[in-house]
Amino acid sequence: MVSIFLRSLIYNVLFYLMLVFWVMVGIPTYLMPRSGILTVARYWARSSIWLMRVVCNTKVEYRGLEKIPHGPLIVASKHQSMWETFALLQFFDQPLFIFKRELKWIPLFGWYLIKANMIGVDRRAGGRSLLAMARRAGEEVRRGRQLIIFPEGTRAAVDAPPNYKTGIAQIYADCGVTCLPVALNSGLFWPRRTFMRYPGTLVVEFLDPLPPGLSRREFIVRVSAVIEDATNRLVEAARREQAQLFGRVPGSASAKA
Repeated sequence: MVSIFLRSLIYNVLFYLMLVFWVMVGIPTYLMPRSGILTVARYWARSSIWLMRVVCNTKVEYRGLEKIPHGPLIVASKHQSMWETFALLQFFDQPLFIFKRELKWIPLFGWYLIKANMIGVDRRAGGRSLLAMARRAGEEVRRGRQLIIFPEGTRAAVDAPPNYKTGIAQIYADCGVTCLPVALNSGLFWPRRTFMRYPGTLVVEFLDPLPPGLSRREFIVRVSAVIEDATNRLVEAARREQAQLFGRVPGSASAKA
């Protein structure tokens, strides 16, 4: 366990140093088209994933890449960790994220969000702000972008009950495009609210796309069912692997005893 602690500490220090490096590399992209900063962001994502493999022995397996459609798309992903907020963007040529408006005030990093034409939302503004966000998201997707969204709205612990928000159904209805569900088990390797990083095989699985035109109710039922079923399967497989590595699952009751 001491070794995992030290590896986690080393990774986090290097991760943020690498982030600073890529932020500085990206400065010239202010004078370039949006594709410039998106290219830098992909290199940041790939280098961070590589670093996690080298330092923490966390391998990553991607399944179902052949199921990713081209063109305008909604990507609805399970959200267990910070990891997927940067890892998923590498698979799409025009990724679009919705972020808390306060992030745009972070020097350089926030300016990159604006340059990349991401969508900031003021959660305190209530329903009117959310409707404006949904309309803008629909406009951007219809222009050919791929909206990467987390239907639960925030990171959830691995065993937390699912809580899918109705906002994604509104966006789906406004966009009128295919939705690609994504399941993963990242919360077992990059848990929220801790700097610990665990070894094993982190799996991202792109599932069968859902066609446009479903009713909002049917969409929510189907997207939540397929994501949760696949996520539960991936989590259980990862826990078996961790049990073999550690004799228990990190963070479980037996680990705390």
